[in-house]
Amino acid sequence: MRKIHFLLFAFLILFFSQCAKKGRPGGGPKDEDAPLFVTADPPYGSINFDKNEINIYFNEYIKLKDLTKQLIISPPLNPANPSLISPQGSPSKFINIKILDTLKENSTYIFDFGNSVQDNNESNTLERFKYVFSTGTYIDSLTLEGSVKNSFKSEDLKNIKLLLYRLDSSYSDSAVYKRKPDYVTSSLDTSNYKFSNLSKGNYLLVALNDERNDYLFNPKADEIGFLKDTISLPRDSILKDIISIFKEELPYKFKRGKEISKGQLILGYEGKATKINIETLSTVPDNFQTITFPQKDKDTINLWHTPIEKDSLIFKVSNNEISDTITIRLRKKEIDSLKVTQITSGVLNFKDTLFFATNNPIIKIDTLNIYFVDGDTIKIPYKPFISKKESKIGFLFEKKLETSYKLNLYPGALTDLFKTSNDTLNSLFRTRGIDDYGEIYLSIKNPNNTPVIIQLTDTNDKTIAQESTSKSNIISFKYLTPKKYKIRIIYDTNTNGKWDTGNYLLKLQPEHVEYFPDIQEVRANWQLPIDLNIKKIQ
Repeated sequence: MRKIHFLLFAFLILFFSQCAKKGRPGGGPKDEDAPLFVTADPPYGSINFDKNEINIYFNEYIKLKDLTKQLIISPPLNPANPSLISPQGSPSKFINIKILDTLKENSTYIFDFGNSVQDNNESNTLERFKYVFSTGTYIDSLTLEGSVKNSFKSEDLKNIKLLLYRLDSSYSDSAVYKRKPDYVTSSLDTSNYKFSNLSKGNYLLVALNDERNDYLFNPKADEIGFLKDTISLPRDSILKDIISIFKEELPYKFKRGKEISKGQLILGYEGKATKINIETLSTVPDNFQTITFPQKDKDTINLWHTPIEKDSLIFKVSNNEISDTITIRLRKKEIDSLKVTQITSGVLNFKDTLFFATNNPIIKIDTLNIYFVDGDTIKIPYKPFISKKESKIGFLFEKKLETSYKLNLYPGALTDLFKTSNDTLNSLFRTRGIDDYGEIYLSIKNPNNTPVIIQLTDTNDKTIAQESTSKSNIISFKYLTPKKYKIRIIYDTNTNGKWDTGNYLLKLQPEHVEYFPDIQEVRANWQLPIDLNIKKIQ
């Protein structure tokens, strides 16, 4: 009896273990093969195409991922009649395309699915899958390839649209704003691009960071790049010149003004503001005062004014020869209390200035209510100042290495435009020792006396320090916090001391920018020598 029970128990164990093996996902090797295209109806490469429906078959169940971002149809179809592609959201062994637009005669069409076609189980990708047909008697076969880059930053560009316009009697420079190109492709997840199935002819090549995905250049939202020289096919199949993508600087235009708190207004604009001047047109008391600061990284002017009992204020806002008269209604009842924030906290780098930011502009500093000492409670001679560029105050003093400091702002130390003062603010900070810093020592070789701006940036391309030169010399970036840095070289063609972007209609390229090929790691108590060769820009 015991033997029968034992045999039954062993049989059950074997039975269930076999069942478990059949259902186990890891029971075999992982599928790493991409799905394969099997056939299509009409066939791939069909000529004299006159259908409005296509079925494309694969060897296994597939899914379409990010199709709206990945799919490129060239020549572009009318977005008012987009092709219907299914299935989306469910696995299938085929893709069905219903074409709703009228196709051009004697044209080769490409449905480039990018990397959207994946198998259903493991998401293996069928890379850059295309379906090609022609409404004419042959398939065009010419190609064009090259690469794109950001004109100023070192970041890699992805999903840039490349547009080809045939240079015929219907072409004008305004084409990029008004009509679809003759051919399109995309760089997808790389900086390289490749057109295929092109016809012989002369073309203009444009790159577009196309926010609306409509193949039309919108200067407010899009970045653009272009090659000035005509593309001639089949001669120019591989381009050596890299297209630089840039954001155009828009023409100045005032947008609007509004009150955000009692005594504080914001004035918004767009485009290039050389020097904005704001004049009060309303009748105001003699002691009426305004203070303006540009808002950092925004096309906005902050304007504070002394409180006044009026329903509205009228201003004249001018930029060069363009002026606007605006009326801003005053409805807010409360003034924002003065808030002071220490910008530098913990450690004050030896080359930096000690700053405090304020939400309201400061008009008076009372040193009798400021207590500034070092770690030994020895009073520190200092010179406070009110910034003319931002709503902040600074303190100039002779910094010592490896020293602790204490600065207290007592009530009444700062008075803002509204005659309110600060609450007590206690600030503790210190400086590092000389051995805590590193240095980058640049030996500049500039045989052609090319004007350049040498910028030291962090790994996110934010400028840390910069120097300008037009000759061979030595540039040293001292007192650097140990971390990784990049070196950016701006070829300052117009010698105005800053980088200038481009303009499509003027056929003006952005000023050339290069990055030193290697990221530099600065270590404490270490000098990093670098030889930097400045080339001649044509």
